[in-house]
Amino acid sequence: MGTMSDPKAMNLRFPDPAQRAAIAAAAKQAGVSMQEYIVSAAYDRATAVEQRFLEGFKASMARSGAAFAAEPSGIDVSAEQRAIEQEALQELVQQERGHAA
Repeated sequence: MGTMSDPKAMNLRFPDPAQRAAIAAAAKQAGVSMQEYIVSAAYDRATAVEQRFLEGFKASMARSGAAFAAEPSGIDVSAEQRAIEQEALQELVQQERGHAA
């Protein structure tokens, strides 16, 4: 049975040598190992995504609360309000596509 020298070490394979060199240089500049640099970057990105989700969720809750608190006559939104909501939805969809890339 083969053994690894360090079972906790990440296997870092990069199909693009330039990408590996850029990450290695950034890690060296930060004074950390490549593994630590990559894990830290992944954590930072995950927490940024989480923060964005929480902000969107809070905004959604505020809109929902406002909708339920509205007078019945205020529920029928104007064409202008519908246009604003559609624009906001399109922006969210575009941002999500950007994050997925």
